[in-house]
Amino acid sequence: MSAGANMGIRAGLVFYGTLGKFTWRMCAAVLVAQSIAVFFGALVARGIAVADSSGPATAYLLVGSALAVMCIVAAGLMRTAYGVAVGWAIQVATFASAVVVPMMAIVGVIFGALWVLCLVQGHRVDEVQRGMSHADPQGPPAPDGDPAP
Repeated sequence: MSAGANMGIRAGLVFYGTLGKFTWRMCAAVLVAQSIAVFFGALVARGIAVADSSGPATAYLLVGSALAVMCIVAAGLMRTAYGVAVGWAIQVATFASAVVVPMMAIVGVIFGALWVLCLVQGHRVDEVQRGMSHADPQGPPAPDGDPAP
């Protein structure tokens, strides 16, 4: 990997601060989808606890549901400066839920990878869009080849 490509990855991988429009939309979409998977994980945790009488089934369901709701809240906070930090905390909490349901580690890895991908690639798309808006203030040419009015 070249030094320029490595710098591009680090530039997009933020832990706090405002994101570009495309980036925060993609991150919000990941968090909404993650909320569904986390809620299903909470249902599995409750079911296993009830079947085995091994733990506080209601607590597992409530904590998992709260994490799913926090995913939705974090998706709404993506426009703010601290939305990314909340999103990272959600990624860590999802991975940590593997203590109760071991298969949640796979869910955590998948959504963590999607999260990083959206941050890095979203930053690149935002940079390209920003460059295009500065390059041609009149917009794209009309279909017949004449510049747009």
